[in-house]
Amino acid sequence: MEQTLASLSLQTGVSVLDHLERSMRIPVVDGLQAQGDLIVIPLRLVARAVRPGPDEPGFGGPGAWRDVPPEGVELLRAEAGGNTHSLVAEPGTCRWTTNVVDDTGLAIGVFTASEVVYLLHPEHGASGCAPGTYAVRRQREHDRRRGGMRFVAD
Repeated sequence: MEQTLASLSLQTGVSVLDHLERSMRIPVVDGLQAQGDLIVIPLRLVARAVRPGPDEPGFGGPGAWRDVPPEGVELLRAEAGGNTHSLVAEPGTCRWTTNVVDDTGLAIGVFTASEVVYLLHPEHGASGCAPGTYAVRRQREHDRRRGGMRFVAD
C-alpha cells in the first residue's frame, strides 16, 4: 500500500515537523538507507558481522521476535530524549527482534518484512523499506577533536 507522510503520521500518532511536505508519497528503497543517527542495511550485506541471536534463555529466548504493530515500534530515541525513529508496518507483515549479535556493537535489531514497511521520524520524515530482512544499526563518525569514532548524534 502506497503511503503519504500524512497518512503514516495519522496511523501512528507521530507528528512530523512543519517543514515536511505531508502529501508526498513515501519513497521505497530495497537497499541501504540512513535516517539521522540510524542506518538500515539489507542483512545480506552485513551477514558476516550481524545475525539474529540464539533462540535460548539469556539471548531473548523463544518469542524474541515480535510483530510490529500498526502504530510502530521505537527503534532509537534521540540522546536528548527527543525525537524517536519508529518502524511502522501493516499487521502481520513485519517481525522485529533486538536479540541480535553484531561484531561491531552497532546493531539495534533486525527486522524481516513481507510487505513494504516504513521508518518514521518527526524531523526526517519517512522512508519505505522493500520486503526483505534488514539490520538496524547506529551510525558512527570520525571524531576529529578526540580521535577515534563516536555515534552520530541526531
